Amino acid sequence: MEDLPLKNRDVNWLYFNERVLLEAADPSTPLLERLKFLAIFSSNLDEYFKVRISQLRQLKSVDKKLRKKLILKPNKKLKFILKTVAEQQEQFGNIIRDTLDALENHGIHLKRINEINAEQQQYLNNFFNEKIIRDCHILSSKQPENLKDGQLYLIVQFSESDFEFVSVPSNKHQRFIEIPGNGHQYCYLDDVVKLNLKYLFPNKKVLGAYSIKLSRDAELYLEDDYENTELVEIIYESLGKRKSGQPTRLLYDMNMPKSLVSALQTELGLGDVDMVLGGEYHNLSDFFQFPNPFKDNRLSYAPKPPLNHPQLSNSDDIFETISKKDQLVHFPYQKFDVVEDLIGSAAVDEHVSCIKMSLYRIAKTSVLTDALLKALDNGKEVVLFVEAKARFDEENNIKWGRIFEEKGAKVFFSVPNIKVHSKIALVKRVESGRVKNYAYIGTGNFNAKTSRIYCDHGLFTAHKKITNDLDQVFQVLEKELIIPKLKHLLVSPFTTRSTFLDMIAKEINNASAGKKAKITLKMNSLEDSKMIGELYRASEAGVEVRLLVRGFCCLASKSLEGEADNNKPIYVTSIVDRFLEHGRIYLFENGGDEKMYIGSADWMTRNLDKRIEVLVPILDSDIFKELKDILQIQLNDNVKARILDDDDSNKRVDTKDGEPLVRSQYAIYDYLKKKLSEKS
Repeated sequence: MEDLPLKNRDVNWLYFNERVLLEAADPSTPLLERLKFLAIFSSNLDEYFKVRISQLRQLKSVDKKLRKKLILKPNKKLKFILKTVAEQQEQFGNIIRDTLDALENHGIHLKRINEINAEQQQYLNNFFNEKIIRDCHILSSKQPENLKDGQLYLIVQFSESDFEFVSVPSNKHQRFIEIPGNGHQYCYLDDVVKLNLKYLFPNKKVLGAYSIKLSRDAELYLEDDYENTELVEIIYESLGKRKSGQPTRLLYDMNMPKSLVSALQTELGLGDVDMVLGGEYHNLSDFFQFPNPFKDNRLSYAPKPPLNHPQLSNSDDIFETISKKDQLVHFPYQKFDVVEDLIGSAAVDEHVSCIKMSLYRIAKTSVLTDALLKALDNGKEVVLFVEAKARFDEENNIKWGRIFEEKGAKVFFSVPNIKVHSKIALVKRVESGRVKNYAYIGTGNFNAKTSRIYCDHGLFTAHKKITNDLDQVFQVLEKELIIPKLKHLLVSPFTTRSTFLDMIAKEINNASAGKKAKITLKMNSLEDSKMIGELYRASEAGVEVRLLVRGFCCLASKSLEGEADNNKPIYVTSIVDRFLEHGRIYLFENGGDEKMYIGSADWMTRNLDKRIEVLVPILDSDIFKELKDILQIQLNDNVKARILDDDDSNKRVDTKDGEPLVRSQYAIYDYLKKKLSEKS
């Protein structure tokens, strides 16, 4: 099976983003929630151009002979991507119009510039001069290198060749400005600036003003030689490159005159593929900010407040509770404060000597950071591994790392060529004269805010064999150990790939022996060709392979035809719903003695070979059943699940007459709520 049928990652990602767009178009999605899905689509696409498209652009500059050896055809692929994006953008615009039209039926109006009456115009003149004008910055057309990545600008035209740029200060002001009128009326901040250009250019005649947005390459190209310079310092000094990096897309107003488009393209030194026709308004990720004028939820999702955890939320002694039995928590269905309680309790507990954590995306302010600072004040040893290369969060992570260092913590930043993506914490507590370890291993970041929207799982355990393994992981991070000797945890880049390959091989052997064989995997993205190849091999051997992949999936779901008589097609679905599916669950039949792991790693080459990732086996039988029940609910989803078939149509799962509808996120909430009531 040398030539594997693999889907292209960059192309397949677009079909993931289409699933987000389809939620915005779904009539069952409340109107204000549709705007949020539109915001997610827009935000995703921006990051895609900053990161993925920038890499494709660089491939274009590779020597053609070398490119041929690498079997890289960025021009062809880039053209297809841009064509697909253009089609999705058109669909995006139609959905926006339909949604805004529907909102008007509820008295919510987002007025265009030509719909603003004289009274509203006067109000906006005053508003602009009192609050906005001081934050609008004018840039000369001769200084296009000063255009910031992702910033909204108006290109203001005075003649065919005379124009300047004006920043729209959406980073300092609300994007949607409330204006007087019947019902609930708003307008774009962009239009407030457009309506008042006479105050910015009092001595010039304005012929027109058009929205533009420049996306720049978001990758930090760091030097390979780290011998004499700390990596963190290189990253910190390189952050400014994002503002002046290579342009990867100029999104411009479709109403802009061709002559102005041509002049702008020349000034910015852009190619034709870099010029992307857009709508009248950009940065529509700002729809996250769109106000809800109603006190009730008539146009939003009904509230689903996080539930108490059956044991941890009512525990008087969190260490005793974890010591007696492993505990599993599910976000956003349950409260994140149980994680905060572990670190908060450790910070003030006289028996705790040390707290160790890996921090991938640190919140700007949080209960956790306060607890860690309190632990330092109380004389605890605090050891933190701060990921300095967490894309778009480097500056905040490094800032916090330095704060912790100043307070006395031992802070370790990224090691060269490897990123720490694991979500782990270890608390050392002296009990009966001996050190006892308490661990937390999760699938999501230590971030209370994202825990309200990301579906994740976290295991609290005092299981000696697991905590001993985790202690070794931290020794690796602290550079005290090179290769850990692990017995239970899967840790990339040491044991994750090899263990999963062994487990797949065992399923293949069991299927060949006529035994029941099954592999059930849930992850965010599936990209690694070797792992995919082994799944194909398992399918051909008769292993039942069931996948749940939220994002891009490079596996061709239909098995290879004619390879084997007992060939079982691989069935793949994806769920995009109210919350962001983020957990990773790996379940193997294992000859009737099922094995299950949860953790931070997807099946991408970077997660298996180039990052520190930690996955933990589920050893407690009650927790195993609970997690398997939740996984099965998701596999049964026939409301929000879409089939990832080879035609990339994102079609919904078919339901039979009389079959109950399962919307898995709501069903999981009800499942956990019922368990909580039974515990009470």
